[in-house]
Amino acid sequence: MTLRGRLTSAFLVVVLGPVLLGSIFVALTVGAVSRERTAERLDHAATTVGTAVGALCRQLQAVADSVAVVPDGGRSAVAEQLITRGLATEVRLTGPDHAAVIPLGRGAARHTAIQPQASARTADNGTAGWRDCAGSGTAPDPAAITAISAAAYADDLTVIAAQRIDPGLLDRLGAAGGVGVALGATAPDRDGTATRQLAGGPGQPLPLTLSVPAGNPTLRYAILLMIVLATAVAAVLAARWLARSTTRPLGDLAWAADRVANGDLDTRVPIPRPDELGRLAGTFNRMTRELQSYVQALTASRDQLRRHLAILGDTLSSTHDLDRILPVIMRTAMTATGARAGLILLADATDGRLAARCGAGLTGTWDLPDAELSQRRLVPGRGVLGTVAATGSPLRGSSGAGPDEPACESYLAVPICAPPNDSETEPDPGTLGVLALYDRLGGPAFDDADLRTVRTFAGQAGIAVHNVRLHEEAQRLSLTDPLTGLWNYRYLREVLRREVERASRFGRMLTVLVLDLDHFKEVNDTYGHAAGDQVLGEFARRIRIGLREVDVAFRQGGEEFVVLLPETDAYGGVIVAERLGAAVREWPVPVDPRRPGLDDRIPISVSIGIAVFPEHGSTAQEVLDAADEALYAAKNSGRDTYRLAERESVVTGGPQPPRPGGGR
Repeated sequence: MTLRGRLTSAFLVVVLGPVLLGSIFVALTVGAVSRERTAERLDHAATTVGTAVGALCRQLQAVADSVAVVPDGGRSAVAEQLITRGLATEVRLTGPDHAAVIPLGRGAARHTAIQPQASARTADNGTAGWRDCAGSGTAPDPAAITAISAAAYADDLTVIAAQRIDPGLLDRLGAAGGVGVALGATAPDRDGTATRQLAGGPGQPLPLTLSVPAGNPTLRYAILLMIVLATAVAAVLAARWLARSTTRPLGDLAWAADRVANGDLDTRVPIPRPDELGRLAGTFNRMTRELQSYVQALTASRDQLRRHLAILGDTLSSTHDLDRILPVIMRTAMTATGARAGLILLADATDGRLAARCGAGLTGTWDLPDAELSQRRLVPGRGVLGTVAATGSPLRGSSGAGPDEPACESYLAVPICAPPNDSETEPDPGTLGVLALYDRLGGPAFDDADLRTVRTFAGQAGIAVHNVRLHEEAQRLSLTDPLTGLWNYRYLREVLRREVERASRFGRMLTVLVLDLDHFKEVNDTYGHAAGDQVLGEFARRIRIGLREVDVAFRQGGEEFVVLLPETDAYGGVIVAERLGAAVREWPVPVDPRRPGLDDRIPISVSIGIAVFPEHGSTAQEVLDAADEALYAAKNSGRDTYRLAERESVVTGGPQPPRPGGGR
């Protein structure tokens, strides 16, 4: 059964139940009241009719007494006068000497001779159908009663005053009591007439039957049934209307909820009335609007996150530059968590301290340009960020961070770790840095969901940093000589071209030194290649010691090396050549001799060719070729010396006059 059917049934039970019970009660009450009113009416009528009959008897007694007290000669005249006045219908005078009858109606007396009786008081004088008001004598059959009478006595004379029983008398008695009056006992009619029997007796000699209509209960019940049916019809209509008006808004709500469940958030429920259901519909509409706004916000956030992830993916796949990768990771994490500010620090390989690599939204002393921000350093194990870097465990809180760290109201710091190493022999790289976010906008402190999200981005940052370092290491290995640790010949070509372009663009000089160990083949032949490798390694170390930080040394191949001296003229190049030659010449290289009798120290020397851009060439290759020619000139000059290339001649080694500009 539907809700509407249940509500209709409930309304009908609530409405028709009391109506039916009330109808039964009213029917019973009406019947009882009708019977009580009929009984009361009959009681009143019996009293009234009895009183009227008694008054009639007293009236007849007065007539008889009045006639009896009149002298003998005037009785007939008095009797006639009383009959004329309607106080009696007949007067009889009886006695031992005479008898006279004053008949009903008006006129002269009619005298009838009556035979004398033995006793005037007891003789039959023609009054057999009369009922004596005193109730004396044998009661005649009610059907034979023709009159009521009253007697009075004077000496031997008996005066009887009578009132004949006719329909007019009975009608007058009924009118007095408001009922129907019949002489004798009459069975009640079958059409609902109620009767009451009045037995004859002293003062009321007539046996009468009083009757009143008892009403028509069938009609009353029919009317009551019609009322009940009309009420039932009205109740059914009202119940249907109430059920429909109640369930229709609920049906609309169910329909709207189904549409919303299917994804149609534009659905709205009409508000028919400002009642409870109307407020429920209004609340549903408001909830739908808020849900729609929330979904739109989530969709926009999802799209924005997708864009950031796409940018992050493109950045990770297209570059190995941490200065481009780390800001994208940090801003994506800020967008995903709604953070106000963010900071990424990486561990410095030289001293282990945390160096700030990028930041956004920072305030106070940390609101610095990237160039100055990169100078900030934090010690591992100190403060929130240092603790995260030292322990490798994330931290979050709702108060300010540690000393010398960005000020905030809430923070979330997660370690940046390299991916686990699959090799069982090599240890894991450990913690590479820290990703920190500050002050979640529009909400409380960071929660567990934010922690999981930031862990994901920190993992991406760890992979990116690890990959970049692996790439840098692989690139370094591909561009360096594994024996000496210097850059190799391939990297020489790239750096020389770049330095020549820079020197040409800014109008600076660039000096190129080409160095070659003297008699190195003899070292290999005498001491072996292991000793030769030791000599090459020591020679490279002495070159690095004798150079500036901006100078770059390369192994061109075999025992031949190249040194680039940016922003250095020929005079500065000569000074470096002399310093390197002395450093090589003055300290023999200690080796492990292959055979007994060999010296454990090998004296070495170097020949050096010097060329300057743009003096000895306008391109990188021309300058390098000029330095090679100067090297050959130094070797041809007896080795262990240097030569400066010239456009037409080569300057020999040894004491050289000072040249103006750019000394070392």
